[in-house]
Amino acid sequence: MSTAFLHHPDCLLHDVSPFHPENPERLRAVLDWIESSDLSDRLLWTTPDPAEVRWVEKIHNPNYVQAVQEACEKGGGHFDADTAVVPASYRAALLAVGAALRAVDLVASGEAQNAFCAVRPPGHHAERSRAMGFCLFNTIAIAARYAQEQHRLKRILIVDWDVHHGNGTQHAFERDPTVFFFSTHQHPHYPGTGLVNEMGIGPGEGYTLNVPLPPGCGDEEYEAAFREKLRPSATWFSPDLVLISAGFDAHRDDPLSSMQVTERGFETMTRTVRRIADDLCGGRLVSLLEGGYDLDALAHCVETHVRVLMEE
Repeated sequence: MSTAFLHHPDCLLHDVSPFHPENPERLRAVLDWIESSDLSDRLLWTTPDPAEVRWVEKIHNPNYVQAVQEACEKGGGHFDADTAVVPASYRAALLAVGAALRAVDLVASGEAQNAFCAVRPPGHHAERSRAMGFCLFNTIAIAARYAQEQHRLKRILIVDWDVHHGNGTQHAFERDPTVFFFSTHQHPHYPGTGLVNEMGIGPGEGYTLNVPLPPGCGDEEYEAAFREKLRPSATWFSPDLVLISAGFDAHRDDPLSSMQVTERGFETMTRTVRRIADDLCGGRLVSLLEGGYDLDALAHCVETHVRVLMEE
């Protein structure tokens, strides 16, 4: 079985400003690098359809989803200082979700061993009724709920190594013991959440594990967190599917963080999570692009990430 690579060209049309750090050049850099590499012919290239709105509404308030659609239909606008839309943004966001759902289909059915979704806008900051941090719809949270309801995969492990804490994903499942959320992130940093004492609420207590790391941390600290914190928790939780919020903005060259992770660090993290999936849930793993704002670093890290996914 191969690794699926999911992308739709209309994800490039979400273009709020050439000066915005989350711009189409990010995805172009990734696609150009992958297409010119020796990986291209060995990937299962898949073009997704937009997600049905009913799946988006599993995580987001229907009034909020409608507000995003209407803002785009009216020509665009800003939800906050960082998060804006243009007419094509609603379709791009639905395509990003559609890619994640199709990836879950491929992995759940055994048509692919695992999958990477090269999509934008990112999603892990989006809350139930709020766009923030460049994010409109929380793609990974929607994918988790879809996997449970469409494919009866009961326990979902979400691993978020983006340099910014995935507040939206945490909030979506903080009361839910069927989804385990693990996050490594720079702290203090945007959005200010993700402290160690945020462990879930009520029936979800103990199913959120945050590992905030101070500025300047690199491969060694991240590898220790994955080895000492993630692996034992994953073994205890025993997931049926693993999802990755794969942000590459903890790279030492990224302009939006102060971390020192290298490509080797992301390779080790990917291999650790892949082994968790291989050992615990038949290899079922779907990875979604989140942040990463240095174009060269992003392209190289995605290639490294995908190579590990493709290893036999």
